[in-house]
Amino acid sequence: MERLVDLDPQLLHDTILLAIAIFVLFTLLSYLLFNPVRKMLEDRKAKIKNDIDAAAADKKDAAARKAEYEEKIKNVDKEAEEILSEARKKALKNEARIVEEAREEAARIIQRANEEAELEKKRVLDEMKQEMISIASMMAGKVVAASIDTTIQDTLVEETLKEIGDSTWQS
Repeated sequence: MERLVDLDPQLLHDTILLAIAIFVLFTLLSYLLFNPVRKMLEDRKAKIKNDIDAAAADKKDAAARKAEYEEKIKNVDKEAEEILSEARKKALKNEARIVEEAREEAARIIQRANEEAELEKKRVLDEMKQEMISIASMMAGKVVAASIDTTIQDTLVEETLKEIGDSTWQS
């Protein structure tokens, strides 16, 4: 019976040649294929590491900027409150100034009105004096023309008053 695997010298020779061919092929493929693939994988690994480092740096920078902006936002509210406070103070000062100017103007107007009223009173008094003088001279003229006796004098006064009329004394 023949054996399944014959270890004859031809088989050993083929096996050794096959092993040498595989070793040479593996070495040759290693230089031609595996090394470029390894180099490509190393480059990719380095690129990924750089991307991760850059992302971490960007994240850290973003966190710092976020904190800075949050601080600015807090300060913006304070600054806005300060600006509004200053505006309120200015508005109150302006209001006080305007009210004071209005009071001064009102006082000037009242003073002018009082002065005009005084002048009007003086004018009316002067007119009244003139009217009284003219009445007295008319009475004196009538008294001199007629004989002076009390009944005649009373009638003359009443007559003069009727001539003058009530409208002269009331205006």
